[in-house]
Amino acid sequence: MFQTRKPIYIVLIAAIFISATTVTSTLISDKNDDNYFEITKNIRIMTSVYDNINTFYVDEPEPGNLMKKGIDAMLRSLDPYTVYIPESDIEDYRFMTTGQYGGIGAMIKTQDSYVVISEPYEGSPTDKAGIIAGDILLEIDGKSVAGKTTKEMSAILKGGAGTILKVKYERHGVASETSITREVIKIPSVPYYGMIDEEIGYVKLNSFTSTASREVLKALKYLKDSSGMKKLVFDLRGNGGGLLHESVNIVNFFIGKGNTVVSTKGRLADLNKDYKTLNTPFDEEMPIVVLVDGYSASASEIVSGSLQDLDRAVIIGMTTYGKGLVQQTKDLNFGSKVKLTIAKYYTPSGRCIQKLDYANRDDKGSVSEVADSLIKTFITKNGREVKDGRGVEPEIKIEPAVFSKLTSVLVFKNYVFNYATDYKRDHSDIESASTFSLSTSDYNNFIAYLGDKEVEYTMDSEEMLEELKEIAKEEKYYDDSEIEFDALFAKLKPSLKDDMVRYKDEIIELLENEIVSRYYYQNGRVEASLKNDPYMKEAKEVLKNQVRYKSILAGESK
Repeated sequence: MFQTRKPIYIVLIAAIFISATTVTSTLISDKNDDNYFEITKNIRIMTSVYDNINTFYVDEPEPGNLMKKGIDAMLRSLDPYTVYIPESDIEDYRFMTTGQYGGIGAMIKTQDSYVVISEPYEGSPTDKAGIIAGDILLEIDGKSVAGKTTKEMSAILKGGAGTILKVKYERHGVASETSITREVIKIPSVPYYGMIDEEIGYVKLNSFTSTASREVLKALKYLKDSSGMKKLVFDLRGNGGGLLHESVNIVNFFIGKGNTVVSTKGRLADLNKDYKTLNTPFDEEMPIVVLVDGYSASASEIVSGSLQDLDRAVIIGMTTYGKGLVQQTKDLNFGSKVKLTIAKYYTPSGRCIQKLDYANRDDKGSVSEVADSLIKTFITKNGREVKDGRGVEPEIKIEPAVFSKLTSVLVFKNYVFNYATDYKRDHSDIESASTFSLSTSDYNNFIAYLGDKEVEYTMDSEEMLEELKEIAKEEKYYDDSEIEFDALFAKLKPSLKDDMVRYKDEIIELLENEIVSRYYYQNGRVEASLKNDPYMKEAKEVLKNQVRYKSILAGESK
């Protein structure tokens, strides 16, 4: 039995020592004998451990799975952005960098025991096949998909362009069948752009894929040449980043040639680079506001941080995520890759906005923010002070929106989603995305719709009072205060009827957004969300008051 396992072991040993030879040659050229010894010693230890597992472990090991777990654990000790990408995940990696994949072109979600179409992309194969948001997927190619997770279903729905899926689905209790021909799906980096008023244009950028700068430039040209845009709101909220060179290209639209946008510094000298603007800008004078939040990261922070350092835009929103690390992908054997953090990036003032210090973990492996004592001050082009180690701090801060517990339950239990599905069934069309408003009658219908639904929730005040009650019991004060506690509990007990009035505005906003998406897709969802957006309100006020705008960039006021 042992001999049958030896070939696997021998192949593994050969692969490891081939890799070790490559590493050794690099290390010898670097004259780093200590590292060379440590690497060769630990490769032999790892090989010996695996040999013993392979030979003696009570159950038959799975070589590929075992080694992948070992690689993943090793990389996790570095930072969350250094990851191993097996051949089976290459398509997902390509989607992250290009925004393209082969599939049906729809977002999906789980509901009860089935996967539901939550939003088809406009003009996608799903859209062409007549499948709409709210449709429940029952079978794919004759096989039931009940109980599938979204990850499992995503793998089933993706595939080569031109291949056909036979889909059985349910809509409002009626089952139907259709065929969907997969296509190459390109998710736009810019899902929406348009004019806010007669002067102010708006561009929403969701990701920095390989086409991001082209899409942004197309939007800018259209808004300026066809719509008379004189001022710009550039929205990077929720944008987790992407390709560094795309962020440089986008900054170049607003900054002249020869300016440094970002610098990278790593262990190797050839990774220390200055990325400068190379092209004639789109517009060097147009007033700009950039919107950011806590999910704006990486390339989004290069754009917002650089425009801030160069005093080219006013940043509005929440402090950004704080990812100042640069990754590069290296090819490995058998079609796999490893994405490595190779450098830190620095904005024009010289600051690195990286918030978490992965190089200095505590004894438990936890990561802390860069210590306050290590935070440094840097100076923008106009002499304003900015800090490193904390993401990009906006000039004008917007407090995060916090939904009530009731509203959260209505979303989590899909009551908002399902009501929008019913609304679409009962209304063949609606007015434009920017002007659609839910009527009082429609909101009352939604309240009636909830009549037989399970809507259970507790408010923060009730939970805190419960904690106070327990503390009072421990401190033996409760017996003397029981009547007062009971009276306060009675007052704070949630009432669905009352709370549907109390939180009407935020519930209506979510309902309108979901309903609009049924008719105008993602483009309409973005447009509708701007109607009551506090970020946009502040951005418009700043852009309309050029004295204030210029004084902010001069460091005189906010």
